[in-house]
Amino acid sequence: MDYSRKISERLWNLPDKGELESRREETFIDDIVQKSHIEKELLANLEGIETVFDGGAGCGRFSILLAKHGCNVTHFDISQPMIDKAKALAEKEGVLDKMTFVKGALEDLKAFNDKSFDMVVSFDAPVSYTYPNHEQVIGELVRICRKRIMLSVSSRLGYLPYLANPVQKNQFILDENCGDPFVQWCVENKANAVKSFHFDKNAVIKLCSDGLMGGENEIAEYENGGTPWCITYTFMPNELENILKRFGIKNIRLAGPGAYARTIPNELLVKIMNDPGERADFLDFCHLYDSNPFVCGMGKDNLFAKGEL
Repeated sequence: MDYSRKISERLWNLPDKGELESRREETFIDDIVQKSHIEKELLANLEGIETVFDGGAGCGRFSILLAKHGCNVTHFDISQPMIDKAKALAEKEGVLDKMTFVKGALEDLKAFNDKSFDMVVSFDAPVSYTYPNHEQVIGELVRICRKRIMLSVSSRLGYLPYLANPVQKNQFILDENCGDPFVQWCVENKANAVKSFHFDKNAVIKLCSDGLMGGENEIAEYENGGTPWCITYTFMPNELENILKRFGIKNIRLAGPGAYARTIPNELLVKIMNDPGERADFLDFCHLYDSNPFVCGMGKDNLFAKGEL
C-alpha cells in the first residue's frame, strides 16, 4: 500500500475527525466560501441526475444535500468516524433511505461498474491525497460516471502563498473566542509564527516545480507512530483540465473558490459574515468572481472543475 493511503487512513480515522470536520463552516470563513461555491454548482446542475457517487464524502456536507434534493447517493469515505457522523446527520435530516454508506479508499473503486452513477463528485481535495496515483484515481472516477463530474483538488497556485504566510488561516477565523482547539492554536501561535518565519526560496521553487507538499518527513513521522498531514499533490489549472480531457470529459469549466475572499482582511470578512444580507450577497459575488477563468488557480485551497461525458 502506498504511504499516501496509509497516512490518509491514519489521519482521517482519528476519533475526533467526524465532529471537527462537521463544524468547519461554523469555524472558518474560507470553508464557508468554498462550500457555498460548490453548493451553488451542485444545485444548478441536477437536471437529469438521479444517482450520485460522492468520493471522500466526509461528514456528508454534500451527500446529504444531494439526498435532500431527491438523489440516491453513495457516500464513500476512508474514515469510519466521518461516516458515523454523516449517518447521524443524515438520520437527523430524514434522508437515510436515500443514502448508501461505503468505507473505502479512492485508490480502489473496482467494486463499482462502468457508468454506475449519473454524477460523480469528489470535493475538498481527497484526490490530491492519493499521490502518486492521482491521475489513475481521476480516471477511475470518470470510469464510473455516466453524465457529469465535479471535482475539487488542491491548487498549486493557491498553495504557493502559504510558503510565505505561516498565519494564512488566521485571516479566515470566524470567532477567535470559540472553543475549537485549532482556532485557539492559530491565535496563540500567531506572534511566534511570524517571529520565527524565514522565506525559503528553494521550498517555493520546489513546490512550483513538482507540486508536492510533503514526502519523506511525513513518511518518517508516520513510521514513528505519528499522524502527519496527508502527502498532497497540488494541480495546475491546465494540468487538471488536460487530465480530464484525456479521460473524455467535455465542456470543462474551472474555478478557484476563495480567490476573492483571500484579498480581504479578517476584520471585514467577519463583519460581512455576521450580517445575513451582506453574507448572502458576498457569497453570490464570490461565486461569480471565483468562476472567472483568469483567477481559477488562485482559490484559497482548491481548484474546482466540472465537466460532462
